[in-house]
Amino acid sequence: METVKVLDKGQIVIPAGIRKKYKILPGSHVQLIEYGNLIYIVPPSEDPVGEAMGFLPNIPSLTIELIEERNKDFQQ
Repeated sequence: METVKVLDKGQIVIPAGIRKKYKILPGSHVQLIEYGNLIYIVPPSEDPVGEAMGFLPNIPSLTIELIEERNKDFQQ
């Protein structure tokens, strides 16, 4: 885990190793996502949907309920 300092204008510097690893170049856009009391910095991506899979915790999971509802719809 890296620690960064917030500057006067609210800016932070992303450490060089992380910028290189995630290919964050000057002029790149990153997304900030709030979830609870956490702030995620999401780097640019060629496949944002694929990379977002598993991002949020699976509790509570509504998958089973959704599948059951879909099956009921198809049976009618």
